[in-house]
Amino acid sequence: MIEKVLAADSSTHPSQERKLKVAYIMSRFPKLTETFILYEMLAMEEQGVQVEIYPLLRERAQIMHPEARAFVERAHFQPFISLPILRAHLHFWRRTPRAYLSTLWALLRGTWGSFRFFAGGLGIFPKVVYFAYLMATEGVTHVHAHFASHPAAAAFIIRRLVGIPYSFTAHGSDIHRDRHMLREKVSEAAFVVPISSFNRQVILEACGGAAAEKLVSNKLIVIHCGVDTRLFHPRPVHPLDNGSKLPAVPFSLLCIGTLHEVKGQTHLIEACRLLRERGVELTCHFVGDGPDKTALVEQATAAGLAPFVHFYGQQTRDEVARLLQATQVVVAPSVPSRDGRREGIPVVLMEAMASAVPVVSSRLSGIPELVEDGQDGLLTPPGDTAALADVLEQLYRDPGLRYRLGQAGREKVKREFDLYRNAAALARHFGREISS
Repeated sequence: MIEKVLAADSSTHPSQERKLKVAYIMSRFPKLTETFILYEMLAMEEQGVQVEIYPLLRERAQIMHPEARAFVERAHFQPFISLPILRAHLHFWRRTPRAYLSTLWALLRGTWGSFRFFAGGLGIFPKVVYFAYLMATEGVTHVHAHFASHPAAAAFIIRRLVGIPYSFTAHGSDIHRDRHMLREKVSEAAFVVPISSFNRQVILEACGGAAAEKLVSNKLIVIHCGVDTRLFHPRPVHPLDNGSKLPAVPFSLLCIGTLHEVKGQTHLIEACRLLRERGVELTCHFVGDGPDKTALVEQATAAGLAPFVHFYGQQTRDEVARLLQATQVVVAPSVPSRDGRREGIPVVLMEAMASAVPVVSSRLSGIPELVEDGQDGLLTPPGDTAALADVLEQLYRDPGLRYRLGQAGREKVKREFDLYRNAAALARHFGREISS
């Protein structure tokens, strides 16, 4: 088992006066791309926190991280309706009819005007009422939801019905695209965890006084997602990354993430075309799957890049760590999507930087909080293909710069984005809610 990366001070650990039993709620589980949730839960267990999982939906994944299997076996997967679910509703209708009806009304009123949230809220309400019953009977002390959308709505319902305090982590598109009911979720949460200062500001502007009160009372707390800096470790120094002025041939680029507009892969393919025209010998490797795969493959083929651009599909965390050992630069060319989506801080950038691989990304959302341009990575304006090609060519022609950025990136992640340190910070807040 991976050793805990914690300070020796006992204040790092959650209170032992009462056992912490935290229910995690997420939209789908086990979802391969949401490694930050899986490994945060594992880190919590190393803190001595008992973790229970209540997914809103079961993900039928062909590929699963090995560490997820034990969680899957004990997760509280539920259908949309069942006899136990109906019994739970009858229980609350008989015992606390006012709380039951006011909770349903608050959900409907808060999501009115958003078809996705309104329909989704109605869809999850039956099973979440049952979750509330189970959590109350099984001694759950705190609920933590990942994403400010349906998972936070579920936590809101549970608190209204049985009084268990909740918190939620706000990542990216969950607060940028649709903010229906966000004010209510923030107001009733014990505390809120934006993953960046950028997200904290979004919440403050969207929620006004409700968020301001949380900020004043230190309950609107930026806690970054983190990565395992032991698994993602520096590779042996590449012969062409030791300060030599010889360019790497071929120049190896790696882009990891769902193949979707918000990830900006189309701009990377176009940048590769420009680089080939400038005489840069390169290969570009895409890891992930998604709705844009066909269009991206066709784009690469039309640009004459088929021999140099490769698509590998979804990979486990261990496979990603292995790929990072074999690449020269990781590129995450994020852009705002047409429907309003924005990334938070891509975890793949943390993984690359922890591996001392130089990164190139976009000056967008919370990304500059991880990547300081010119210090521990390079940033370009979102969607600026020419600028992307320019900085990639700069890295191609300057191995010494690649080395310096990679080393600085590793130190940044160790200081501010380490999985176990950040999970310990979150666990302390869980403990304070129980002791208060």
